[in-house]
Amino acid sequence: MSHQRYPSIDPKEPHSVSLKVLRLSRPSLVVQHALPAPLSSRSSDQKETPIPASLAYATHGDTNPDSFLLAPILQLPPSFGSAYVGETFSCTLCANHDVPPFVEPLSASTSTITSGGLAPVTSQQQQKKKFTRDVRIEAEMKTPGSSTVLKLPLLGPNGSLDDEPDDGESHPKGTDLDPGQTLQRILNFDLKEEGNHVLAVTVSYYEATETSGRTRTFRKLYQFICKGSLIVRTKVGGLAPGRDGGRRWVMEAQLENCSEDVMQLYRVELDLEKGLRYQDCNWEVSASKRPVLHPGEVEQCCFMVQEEKAKDKAEVLEDEEGRIAFGVLGIGWRSEMGNKGFLSTGKLGTRVVR
Repeated sequence: MSHQRYPSIDPKEPHSVSLKVLRLSRPSLVVQHALPAPLSSRSSDQKETPIPASLAYATHGDTNPDSFLLAPILQLPPSFGSAYVGETFSCTLCANHDVPPFVEPLSASTSTITSGGLAPVTSQQQQKKKFTRDVRIEAEMKTPGSSTVLKLPLLGPNGSLDDEPDDGESHPKGTDLDPGQTLQRILNFDLKEEGNHVLAVTVSYYEATETSGRTRTFRKLYQFICKGSLIVRTKVGGLAPGRDGGRRWVMEAQLENCSEDVMQLYRVELDLEKGLRYQDCNWEVSASKRPVLHPGEVEQCCFMVQEEKAKDKAEVLEDEEGRIAFGVLGIGWRSEMGNKGFLSTGKLGTRVVR
């Protein structure tokens, strides 16, 4: 993520606390390309075997004797990667106390060795001991469709929310950091729209010496682009009324994977309005029957929506333009490494033909 930094209150003096923001993502399997044995070492009755040194995970034992394409090694993503609608954006925020350990100040009678002999050490050369107290991290997200920023809850090391106030106070508790210590928080944000997102992280702390103290604050902005993951196209057609006289429609949905990752669909369901029910005409629930979409591939889905005519069911109401709202279509998927994604459409419906 590219970031900008606001100037500190005192630009002449560097901060004793630094900030690192790292995106959290699951690793992927390493791909190995096995090379065939050289022709000179292969006899006429000898089978072709890969060179062990060409395997990504070669050992002296039988840990990986097969030349399968995927090796049992995990690798972390080399860069920030792409963010897609429907996924959960997760990152860790680390406030590091980078000041070196304190060295006891020299006494007034201490001298240093120079080229001309001994020279007394002045008071400006004596190091003052600093304390970093009440370190706090706050995060906000600016989305393309909102004119205001959204304050994000942060998770502590034990998984609890980091917004619980102190006893009798209205602000969350800060953390005291010794030199070399780190304050770490984790944020999760569900991506729901495409476009530029801006993550704003604010770090505040109290810096004190033995005789004085002050509150210092700095802020960093991180910008990233969220892309679309699925393109959903729908089409509604009319059917003959059912046996109970209720109106019926058939709704087709075309799901296109427009991301760069492979996804397996595990849920495609309709959340209907009152007075409607539907019949799913798609794949079975078992995992072996769930469709897998590679980048650019398309999956067709079909639903039969029917109006309920029972007395205890509410009637399906039409608006002034004669349009019936069915509800929303919810789509859930998992990536190759198990990352979850979920997307819901706007309200779907059709116009009644008289």
